Amino acid sequence: EVEHRAHPGRRRRRRRHQDVMAMRHGVMPRTLHVDTPSTHVDWDAGAVELLTAPRAWERPGRLRRAGVSAFGMSGTNVHAVIEEAPEPDPSEKTADGATGPAGPAGRPNGPLPWLLSARTEAALADQAGRLLRHVRTARPVPSPEDIGLSLLRTRTAFDHRAVVVGDDVTSLADRLLALAEGDLPAGAARGAVGDHGKPVFVFPGQGAQWAGMAVELLDSSPVFAARMAECAAALAPQTDWSLLDVVRSGEGLERVDVVQPVLWAVMVSLAELWRSYGVQPAAVIGHSQGEIAPAPGGGDSCSLGEPPQGLGPSHFGGINRAGRVFAAWVFFFPNVALRSRAITALAGLGGMVSIAQPAAWVRDTITAWDGRISVAAVNGPSSTVVSGDVDALDELIAACESAGVRARKVDVDYASHSAHVEAIREELAGLLTGITPQRGGTPLYSSLTGRLLDIDETAMDGAYW
Repeated sequence: EVEHRAHPGRRRRRRRHQDVMAMRHGVMPRTLHVDTPSTHVDWDAGAVELLTAPRAWERPGRLRRAGVSAFGMSGTNVHAVIEEAPEPDPSEKTADGATGPAGPAGRPNGPLPWLLSARTEAALADQAGRLLRHVRTARPVPSPEDIGLSLLRTRTAFDHRAVVVGDDVTSLADRLLALAEGDLPAGAARGAVGDHGKPVFVFPGQGAQWAGMAVELLDSSPVFAARMAECAAALAPQTDWSLLDVVRSGEGLERVDVVQPVLWAVMVSLAELWRSYGVQPAAVIGHSQGEIAPAPGGGDSCSLGEPPQGLGPSHFGGINRAGRVFAAWVFFFPNVALRSRAITALAGLGGMVSIAQPAAWVRDTITAWDGRISVAAVNGPSSTVVSGDVDALDELIAACESAGVRARKVDVDYASHSAHVEAIREELAGLLTGITPQRGGTPLYSSLTGRLLDIDETAMDGAYW
């Protein structure tokens, strides 16, 4: 006599769900759409039995298992075996029947939070009531850990939220009941999410470039491509290279006289793309050379034509003036010889180093080099960049390594944001004469001062840049 028989179900796309539910409830459903078994099968001789009615799925000392077969017309045959989870170790059971690792002494598993959320306060109370009914009626009784994890990981977080905290199912259920009745018991909190805030456009400094950046957008986004074309036209009189050619080829991005204008153009065009999708910044800010991008972005996104509705003229006075700032900063004069001479005056004499320490620690450390190294940028609570002489920076890196502090060179060959730039100050100031700020429609925060700029006659004039 056959001890265990196989009971076929229906087609596989439903069967896999059916098997899981059958294991969960311990009941095998009847075989659907088979009123009369096939006469081509000897049902008495084999170990296969059709179920004409639901049957309890017994578990005589072993785990329940089910198989799902897929026989594809293309010849692919797959058979998946589904097995129920083993029974938990009795030694891991807690006082209330839940399972899990033991918690602090006298408090099995520790207090557990159950998180709830809904679109309205009334719906939040309803959610608490539904969860309470599930906890009281579900069989087998779910563990509080499983419920807490499911509420955290599998539920959508809406604006109206509540949390109940308890040591066991009983205390958690009591607090759910109070929430469902509109009360706020001890061990529970309830509230609504505040204003989600508005977007801020943040523009990075040098180092954000990568070969192939913006190429896909050039081909797929007319808005992005149009703004890039305007940037290319603004830069063309000052350069001996093509913006669009550099972006598509990736050649020349290692040159500071190329990479900074390219990054500026990409950032300006990305800002315009976001705006075309309806994303309007509540404020703009830029880091280092990235500040040149949000300056025009603070008004009309560097538009050469009519600004978008509700936005005033740009802080820079348009894309051509922004391009001129870059031309003056990186190229100085639209003459190859003068440009090369100016860049050569700075190139190779300095460098930059990133140190994984707070600015106060760095400032105290670099005093040993008597002004040959200065803090160039504070990127974070424990991230500071310094600029200075090449040999002094090498000594600083060695000192950091001896102290167990991470320090690395930045891939530039001049000391940006340092006294080195003073050598070209007068030249730059002359070239930027005539750059006057104009009030834009979006607040602009200065990375130089850390404060909101009040555009006046000198806030962002040539001397600022």
